[in-house]
Formats: sequence, structure tokens, C-alpha cells
Amino acid sequence: MKEQFYAYIQELQDTITSKLEAIDGKAKFQEDLWERVEGGGGRTRVIENGNIFEKGGVNISKVFGELPEALRKQFGVESGDFFACGLSLVIHPKNPFVPTVHANWRYFEMYDDEGNIVTQWFGGGQDLTPYYLFEEDAVHFHTVCKKACDKHHLDFYLKFKETCDNYFWNAHRNEARGLGGLFFDYLKETKEFSMQDRYDFVTEVGNSFLNSYLPIVERRKDIAYTQEHKDWQEVRRGRYVEFNLVHDKGTLFGLKTNGRIESILMSLPPTVQWKYNHHPAEGSEEAKLLEVLAKPTNWV
Repeated sequence: MKEQFYAYIQELQDTITSKLEAIDGKAKFQEDLWERVEGGGGRTRVIENGNIFEKGGVNISKVFGELPEALRKQFGVESGDFFACGLSLVIHPKNPFVPTVHANWRYFEMYDDEGNIVTQWFGGGQDLTPYYLFEEDAVHFHTVCKKACDKHHLDFYLKFKETCDNYFWNAHRNEARGLGGLFFDYLKETKEFSMQDRYDFVTEVGNSFLNSYLPIVERRKDIAYTQEHKDWQEVRRGRYVEFNLVHDKGTLFGLKTNGRIESILMSLPPTVQWKYNHHPAEGSEEAKLLEVLAKPTNWV
């Protein structure tokens, strides 16, 4: 399974980066290969200062070896080896009317002293973070997510949407990071689902990503904007940074397992503002976004 999934994310990285380069028309992804001292490594690809994408990363990694102390405590074991691989992406567009998007799909195994697999699971998801609300974009994104889920189980979309809404919640701000999407973790083998079933579902979601996002980019990339629009985008980017550094489990996992810091923090936007006690004008488009972020919405 680990070889099967790693081959998949290598191909998916190629597909996503080539499509994003084509739509940007200017910037190219710069590739950086890296190795982890304890075992494994990765292939980081970052795009910057494009026509459309101000900064973005589409990274894959494969790490293995002895369980770090933080994971031993988390899993309640004294020793053991692990394997983890995944693709993680974050795209921050230049135009404030084009939303930021995040996605990742990952696989994990843990072994006993004889090298036998004692547990394995898939995780991942994708979520949308706009700066200005276009309801048709939210409906489109969630519709693509639902169609991918429905092919595998009719309960998946509502279950994983709710998980996403709960996870991407900036508790210290009491607001959502964005409009949600899908989030799932610890998808293990059960009586109903084999690991191949789990693989088929996760790759279905991964394959749907470009269709969920690129039509939105095409619709919004040429909208004229002002400095005021850009300022609001950068204030909201600050909330994105806060979530990633305070709450995000993936970021914390990377930091606790001696991950590559440049790859872990590639999710951070290039320009951000923190304005003291900032509130948009009542009835404004900016205030409209905050109203939606105050509670989860059923878009489909």
C-alpha cells in the first residue's frame, strides 16, 4: 500500500503543478529535493510572484524510521518504527477575489519490533479560504467534494464536511478559517471498508481537487481590485497564519518530527497584516464574509 500511494502522490504532484503553471502563464515551480537525516525525504515545489499565484507550494514527502518521542507519547507506545507519506499544498493567489486553497492527502503505517504492520490509515482533505464571498464558488467547491464522496458512501460528505468545519475553527477568534470542504483522518480498515477501499476514496478526492479549484480561479482572476481590497486580504491572511501556527496538527507534526522547516512553513503567505482591533464597516462585503465565518453553512 505504501508504494502504491507514494507512486500516486508523485504523479498527482506532477499533474497539479503543471496545471497551475499553465493557468498562471508566467511563474514556474522551483523544485527542491531534500533528505531527512533519520530516514526519507521529499520533493518540494514552490511557485512565487506569478501573474495569478503570489506564493504556493505543492510538496510530497516520504519519511520513516524510529517513532519520535512526541509520537510515542501520542500513540501510547514505548518504541516502534513508522512510515508516512503524503502530498500537501497551499496556494495563495495575488488577486483578493481569488480564494486561497489548501489540501493534503497522506498515509501512515506503524510497525512492531518484528516489522509487522500494527496500524495503518489514510487522512487528508481540502478546504477553501476566500477573502470575498461568492456563494456560487462555495457551492461549486462543495459540490465537487460531495460528488467525490458520494461515489464511495452517501454518508461521507456530511461526515467529513462536519469534521472539516470543526477542525478549521480558529478557537481563539471564535470563527472559521474559511468555507470548509472535507477533512478526514485515521481512515483504517473496517468490516465495511478494506484498505484498498480507503485508497480508492482518498485518491478519488485527490483527483477531484483541480476541478474543485481551477474553475473558481478562472472566474475571479481578472477582477479589478484596489489597495483596500488587498489590505483586507492581508488582514485575513493573518488569521490563516494564526491557525497554522497555533492549531494545525500537520504543522505541529512536522515540527515535532524534525521535518524540513522550509517545507513545513511554505504554507505561510508572503505578505500579511495584523491591524489592532480591526472591524470592517457594517454592511460591507468584508463584513458579509465574517457573518458566514461565524457559523458553518450547508452549501449543497
